[in-house]
Amino acid sequence: MDKKNLLLELGTEELPPKALRKLAQALHDNFVKHLEHEGLGFGEVKWYATPRRLSLIVRDLDVKQQDREVEVKGPAIKAAFDADGNPTKAAQGWAAANGIKVEDAQRLKTDKGEWLYIKSTKIGTETKALVADMFAKSLAALPIPKLMHWGDKHDEFVRPVHTLCMLFGDELIEGTILGVSSSKTINGHRFMGQKQLDVVSADTYVEQLRNEGAVIADFEERKAAIKAQVESLATSVGGKADLDDDLLEEVTSLVENPHVFLASFEERFLQVPSEALVYTMKGDQKYFPIYDEQGKLLPKFAFVSNINPSDTTALISGNERVVRPRLSDAEFFFNTDRKQSLESFYPRLETIVYQQDIGTIAYRSTVVGAIAAYLAPLVGADKSLCERAAHLAKCDLASTLVTEFTDTQGIMGMHYAELDGEDQDVATAIFEQYCPRFAGDLIPTRPVPVAVSLAEKLATLIGIMGINLVPKGDKDPFGLRRAAIGVIRIIIENKLELNLVDAIAHGAIAFGDKLKNQDTVATVSDYIFGRLKAYYQDQGIGVEIFQAVLSTKPVSLLDFDKRMKAVAKFKELPEAQDLAAAYKRVNNIQAKSGRVTDAINVDLLKLDEEKSLVARLNAVLPTINELYAQGEYDKAMATLADLRDAVDSFFDKVMVNDNDEAIKHNRLAILNALSEVFSKTADISVLY
Repeated sequence: MDKKNLLLELGTEELPPKALRKLAQALHDNFVKHLEHEGLGFGEVKWYATPRRLSLIVRDLDVKQQDREVEVKGPAIKAAFDADGNPTKAAQGWAAANGIKVEDAQRLKTDKGEWLYIKSTKIGTETKALVADMFAKSLAALPIPKLMHWGDKHDEFVRPVHTLCMLFGDELIEGTILGVSSSKTINGHRFMGQKQLDVVSADTYVEQLRNEGAVIADFEERKAAIKAQVESLATSVGGKADLDDDLLEEVTSLVENPHVFLASFEERFLQVPSEALVYTMKGDQKYFPIYDEQGKLLPKFAFVSNINPSDTTALISGNERVVRPRLSDAEFFFNTDRKQSLESFYPRLETIVYQQDIGTIAYRSTVVGAIAAYLAPLVGADKSLCERAAHLAKCDLASTLVTEFTDTQGIMGMHYAELDGEDQDVATAIFEQYCPRFAGDLIPTRPVPVAVSLAEKLATLIGIMGINLVPKGDKDPFGLRRAAIGVIRIIIENKLELNLVDAIAHGAIAFGDKLKNQDTVATVSDYIFGRLKAYYQDQGIGVEIFQAVLSTKPVSLLDFDKRMKAVAKFKELPEAQDLAAAYKRVNNIQAKSGRVTDAINVDLLKLDEEKSLVARLNAVLPTINELYAQGEYDKAMATLADLRDAVDSFFDKVMVNDNDEAIKHNRLAILNALSEVFSKTADISVLY
């Protein structure tokens, strides 16, 4: 079948930069689904996106659908004809809907009866007749939270639409989408190259845009070019650029032909903590900060321009002039804050409400302090330092600089504490209370920051769940999911052995009568253990292993982690499936016949197989119990494998429900002993 390349481009006003990749990828995915639905064969489908266009190129697309046989089953013969053999209305309606007369229909005979039937060949539709509708539907399904309309048009899109180009090979596909008719004329760069150009064909689109329109259509190519240019400029001044990927993505979405330049700012601004300067450079101006080899901020930055003038003096000085007031603001706010100590901001926290049912941020800080004090001896931290850090932790929220540059909270608190001469652990804890801030972020590792960070997260979970504000759906305004994952990571990755349920209970006491949920401790505990599922899935550990361990109702996250890894290793053993099946069988028998917790009476052991099983149990129990006591679950479960042959023989030869009640009772006692050994680490019956 003949094939051609297809070009689709929608030309717009500047699209939202933070959503550009998402829109382009969604357009690609939507259109591919329509191609597949229409039964069209195609090769590579590639999306292109710039601030002023969304486009697709589909390679080797069939020029028409395949002809295909169509089989349509109609009404049963009994319902298709009346007693005189005349077609009923049902038969006539079905025939008319399929473009035939009743007498032209075939008959389909099956074991269940006979029906009217049509078998015909449906001629495939030409692709060019399908494209406009598929493109329109793909655009309509884009994830756009807020649509807009423009001028006197009723059509709505994320931004006003100016051009539409649909080319199949070099043939223009007619059609109108979002009020714009398809044309070979598209817009080039706003300031460079040709303002408009006529696309010859789908094959020439990318290079015509580049050579005639001064537009680099490929998003990844622009991103790579920006990265390379920024790195080169940073190297030229002996530095290394902060190539934050989110910023790189956003800047790539802002330009159609990127050119990167180096600029400077006054060295006096370096007296301000670098995070505040970086915050305004990256967040407000979309500049790339540059650091020296020791990680100290240099008075240099790289910026990306959508133009490339022959004389760059005005462009560079203009960007330096724009950033200077923002850096001056940071300097002023910092100097204003430093006229007083960090602690002096605390009284203001007594006027800032954290949550109306809980109270002020100052009150919440006392709760965090109480929880941190409880945790301190459990994690090897100095109690007084934990309380001090908790007291100061939120003070920077009332500072001038953090009020203006909100993302610097914690960071500025740390710097202000250091400048005030606070203990370094206290200063570090003020910053690390928020860690991990995002997936993959570092966690606190020193005792005082660990205790304060855990206390901060537990206070959030206990307080919010204690007033019955449990997250629903995707909404999580208080960051409870992030807090729970933070608790999990800090405890497990630092190998902290502590009773999480007890810690939650002490936290609930610290809130006093603020909590409305009578089951707060259980709610929070269940929530944190529930988040473990995602934590382990990210590590490639199956849900069945998680469910097996969860059944033991552990109270320690570290203990839970040890059990998870032990069961994962156990499942890889060749004996695992047979032992899991045996344990399931034990549970079924006990469910029907009852659980017998009496000691095994060796005098009632009649068959060699039951004697052998009891002997093997007695032989391995001391080793298993010792390994469990030491928390070495993986070795304990590996020892279980020694029981497989004896267990298999027992179930093959021994009838548990013997007619002799004493023997039956004794055999149920054997099963109970076996069950207790199996269930020490997890419920292995759910593994398969």
